[in-house]
Amino acid sequence: MEKKRIIIVGALGMDFHLFNRKFRNNEDYEVVAFTYAGEQNVGTTSEEKRVYPHELAGDMYPDGIPMYPETMLESLIKKYKVDLAYLAYSDLSAKHVVYLGQRAQSAGAEYVLPNPDDTMIKADIPVTSVCAVRTGCGKSQISTKLVDTLTEKGLKVISIREPMPYGDLRKQISMRFACEEDLVKHNCTVEEREEYEQYIEKGHVIYSGVDYEVILKDVMKENPDVVHFDGGNNEIPFYRPDLLITVVDPLRVGHETEYYPGQINLRRANVVVINKENTAKKEDIEKLLKSVKDMNPDAEIVHSNSVVEVENPDIVSGKRVLVVDDGPTITHGGMSFGAGYVAAQKYGCTVVDPRPFVKGSMKNVFEEFKHIKNVLPAIGYNTEQLKDFEDSVNSVECDAVLYGTPMELKHIITINRPSQRARYRIEEITEKGPSLEEILDRFIKSQNL
Repeated sequence: MEKKRIIIVGALGMDFHLFNRKFRNNEDYEVVAFTYAGEQNVGTTSEEKRVYPHELAGDMYPDGIPMYPETMLESLIKKYKVDLAYLAYSDLSAKHVVYLGQRAQSAGAEYVLPNPDDTMIKADIPVTSVCAVRTGCGKSQISTKLVDTLTEKGLKVISIREPMPYGDLRKQISMRFACEEDLVKHNCTVEEREEYEQYIEKGHVIYSGVDYEVILKDVMKENPDVVHFDGGNNEIPFYRPDLLITVVDPLRVGHETEYYPGQINLRRANVVVINKENTAKKEDIEKLLKSVKDMNPDAEIVHSNSVVEVENPDIVSGKRVLVVDDGPTITHGGMSFGAGYVAAQKYGCTVVDPRPFVKGSMKNVFEEFKHIKNVLPAIGYNTEQLKDFEDSVNSVECDAVLYGTPMELKHIITINRPSQRARYRIEEITEKGPSLEEILDRFIKSQNL
């Protein structure tokens, strides 16, 4: 039988995982190319040649598998006579999912959305996972509290994060992060630091990489009691969860049904967390609650506030501030603000528009993501872009810098003005539903931990 020729439409993450799980060493298929999406890979959008290397692709691909910008999708389908185009990335509007499908079909390929069960790895120990319906719902707050709580109850938890592999993939097959030196060793981008550093600050260990079967084997050598998967964007879990917690956002009501594959996470969830209730309208919370119950009537619902604080409020209170917020949340997450901006409102700050002051490649970010106006997204996928980001921060005419990034910006850039980091934590509203600790106590009992 002639092999089916495949192109995987991705964004340097789930696409690699799909290949590893479904197509590597599968002689019924030939994957001829990956595409990557510029809007989700800020700073990696050049048309230089990229390759998924032989070391990861396997013996069927001695030269590796080429990667191309998504803009070339139709021409690649025609050039390689592609039979099937698999969509394998996240945080896409339903409209854009259909748009990509029509592009693929117009060029002559069948368009496929992978079955989540084909990509999930089964672990030999219990797995928890926190996912979301959109980027920026507050997964990090829930994930770190979950790991803190399980650890406080005497369990050893190792976390695994969805990949952000922008460097040499051969060096990123399985990466372990337990200290600042590990972040330097693996040459982490700002985006990677934002996800890993918050675990390290709390004394936890987190893995990431490209091959999630290899990663799980490495994790199991540490003899954990529980594996926790922290999903990126609104991606589905890479491991089959025994407890799936999905976070939804009352500041973006309707997105729980409108963005792929977040609705999958919502419908499959054991627990749904409605976060940020303290900054949302009552009617929006009620609309979201109805939507959640319509799609997943069996899920337990946790209600929570996202509480933002700074260590020294006097440095920013009433001042003219530059707000720096989490890059992915503000760019392809579609949010116009994050924790830093919320803190600025809380402390009576005047927020300075950064756009007149941005330098170099940061200008391109504002041109591409036109919804951004009052905050500067933290971005640094390479040395040049990180320098442009630092120069932009220090060029803004303000009294202080208020940053709401999940990482400590001062680890990677110099800030020439007084500054404060806005930190956020969840605070469950227990009069409206169960606490996360109650749910985890039941999970521990059900898994005989």
